Amino acid sequence: MTRKALVVEDEKDTGFLRAEHLKRWGFEPTVLEQGKPAVGWVREHRPVLILLDLLLPDLDGFSICETLKLDRETNMIPVIMITALSGDEDRVHGLRVGANRYLTKPFTLDELNRAIQDAFDWQEDMRKHGTDGEIHFQMQSDTRFLEELNHLLSSLFLFSGLSQSQAKQLTTAVQEMGTNAIEWGHQKQIDRIVRVVYRIDPEKITITIRDSGPGFNPANLPHAANPDDPVGHMMVREALGIREGGFGILMSRGLVDDLKYNESGNEVQLIKYFPPGAHLLSEAERAARAQPS
Repeated sequence: MTRKALVVEDEKDTGFLRAEHLKRWGFEPTVLEQGKPAVGWVREHRPVLILLDLLLPDLDGFSICETLKLDRETNMIPVIMITALSGDEDRVHGLRVGANRYLTKPFTLDELNRAIQDAFDWQEDMRKHGTDGEIHFQMQSDTRFLEELNHLLSSLFLFSGLSQSQAKQLTTAVQEMGTNAIEWGHQKQIDRIVRVVYRIDPEKITITIRDSGPGFNPANLPHAANPDDPVGHMMVREALGIREGGFGILMSRGLVDDLKYNESGNEVQLIKYFPPGAHLLSEAERAARAQPS
């Protein structure tokens, strides 16, 4: 069976070498030296793998990757970014727009082969679990990055078949739980990474938010509102010198169909089920929803 692959690389000799490596590994590669044709080519030919340079003359690789990962027809295709950009912010940006792997030059053929295999392992794991699509994001612990991520997620929610009101509810819950991870899990230490996973199944969307903090006991939060006594926590917060608030978890539980923490308390899952009879959006419907109202 033919395994098509796409190499997007503006340096002709480098693109040729990458294509030759892929041929030896059993792929049928195509090389594009411009970025703008890449999305259309992928939608038409459906490759099994994309090697994507970032510094292209007409369109940066971040934008290409984000477009492909926002489309349910293409977001399961593994994308490996290959670049000379080695800064942490560039890497985080690449992963935030959905890249499966991020390789910085120079790298060995073994490293490239391992990155390809890891990406295929991820794809196979998604298929085994019956998932129609999953995107991994990583962001620094700053609410500015959370706002950027939530903007991207809100587009994904609208493309998924959720109504605008449902998408707004889920976006609000992500904002609240992401802020908790930044402020409580990481104590606003900007260099610590918050990991977010968007997963879409035939019947639901799951957002997983994980920080690297010590966690907490969700059943023992005297400074947070609870359904039985929604205002009693205010006195606790005042005594501890904590800013007004504490309604995030309670509010988020009301915005999603299920909210659950792991045992450590440093990972939360937000689950929103599609309404009965919901269908996947067609290309025309997606385009209509993308138009400003």
